[in-house]
Amino acid sequence: MSDHNPVEALNSVRAAIHRAASDYERDPSSVTLVAVSKTFPVEDIEPVLAAGQRVFGENYVQEAKAKWPALRERYPDVELHMIGPLQSNKAREAVELFDVIHTLDRSSLAEALAKEIAKSGKRPRLLVQVNTGEEPQKGGVMPAEVDAFIEACRTKHGLAIEGLMCIPPAEDPPSPHFALLNMMAKRNGLSVLSMGMSADFDAAIQLGATHVRVGSAIFGTRPQA
Repeated sequence: MSDHNPVEALNSVRAAIHRAASDYERDPSSVTLVAVSKTFPVEDIEPVLAAGQRVFGENYVQEAKAKWPALRERYPDVELHMIGPLQSNKAREAVELFDVIHTLDRSSLAEALAKEIAKSGKRPRLLVQVNTGEEPQKGGVMPAEVDAFIEACRTKHGLAIEGLMCIPPAEDPPSPHFALLNMMAKRNGLSVLSMGMSADFDAAIQLGATHVRVGSAIFGTRPQA
């Protein structure tokens, strides 16, 4: 049993976000904290819900499906974000379950999402994931292809794209990646920037993040899968 207190940790993270926003002359309410609850069980999430956190991120459709429907009955105002790689064959469940999908990164997925949105009438907000470090093992659209991909999502698939998301390479300073993402968003008239995690959300806020995805700084060390 660890002595980690997620509610104290949540309050520290909130205070740090508020401080960073103020330091960079931004309105703190313009930065949304996405508490990343992937791999954490319901009993770890409940105290954070009770403390008023309502925006959560999950990486896997199956895991989210196991945890969130019951929690949402008690907390109907929860906003659930899909922040992990999404397989096209899970598009139906993702559209059903998530309010925001951060990881749209290829035409086949755009097509699958468009089909499910038309069928279900549910319209999750969509972000395009950009592979700013051009890492072969990572999902995301290559920077040179972003404008064309957004255009195709809008015109060919009829999808409303709200913003961009990135995960900079672990070994790089994150700021140039955040600056690049911000520039691409502006160029495409997008207002949402999902960037920054536990270790680097301060830099992300400086460079325009509207959503920061924070897991370990709130919930502690992840349980080993």
